[in-house]
Amino acid sequence: MPLQLEIVTPEARIFSGEVDTVVLPGSDGELGILPNHVPLVTTLKPGELVYSQTGKSEYFAVGTGFVEVTGGRVSVLTDMAKGESEIDEKSVEDALKRAQERLESIKHDSHTEEVAMVQAMIQKSMAQLHVKRRRKGI
Repeated sequence: MPLQLEIVTPEARIFSGEVDTVVLPGSDGELGILPNHVPLVTTLKPGELVYSQTGKSEYFAVGTGFVEVTGGRVSVLTDMAKGESEIDEKSVEDALKRAQERLESIKHDSHTEEVAMVQAMIQKSMAQLHVKRRRKGI
């Protein structure tokens, strides 16, 4: 019995189809979902989402969002979902460097919202680099 996986961003439906398993970065750590998983709703943190279909795994860098698991359905609502082919490694490295420099320049006790925003940008960039570099063995 397969799972129906939906990955949706504000811009588009990124993926919709039947999969065997899903592993994603939940708020309390990595979450593995198999058919007949107990229903749950949790937040999604930036990281790597992996699903498998007939023994083949697909990898996505995902941002923040929400995950809902109900019966045989997994719905992922996120602000970013990019597969390896969509990630421009040089652009992501440049964005990561700028975000790290910005984080160093912020006075942490006076701009907590800005610190959180920059940290989220860093986490998203790191997730993209991880997915992009997966096959290179870096």
